[in-house]
Amino acid sequence: MSVLTRRLKYETEANIDIVNITSDVSSAIDNSGIKNGFVTVFVPGSTAAVTSMEYEPGLISDLTSVLEKIAPSDVEYQHDKKWHDGNGFSHVRASLLGQSETFPIINSELANGPWQQVVLINLDNRPRYRELILQIYGE
Repeated sequence: MSVLTRRLKYETEANIDIVNITSDVSSAIDNSGIKNGFVTVFVPGSTAAVTSMEYEPGLISDLTSVLEKIAPSDVEYQHDKKWHDGNGFSHVRASLLGQSETFPIINSELANGPWQQVVLINLDNRPRYRELILQIYGE
């Protein structure tokens, strides 16, 4: 079994910036030589998330609305009282969504559904430079 590490870099906008990274993940798999196995996509940081979704304007809007309802940006968070950076809501949202996802690789291809894309979400209240770590493992 082989394990390979790849990194992907993105500049993201403030608040909820959802970036479709599916083609970049697929390219990393293509160049890995792994035919069957898994890829884990991980974003270091506590104000970003990785998930999968149908990447289309309606769902992007829906997800943004739901996150605002679950962890509103206009309420006071204990985190903000301590650090005074105003991004307590970003940390809560990222904790709920999670920083990684693992996907199967079958016959050298990312095994995602036809309407399922891999996305990076910057949830911070300012633009951020994000570096993702991909661990590709298999045979």
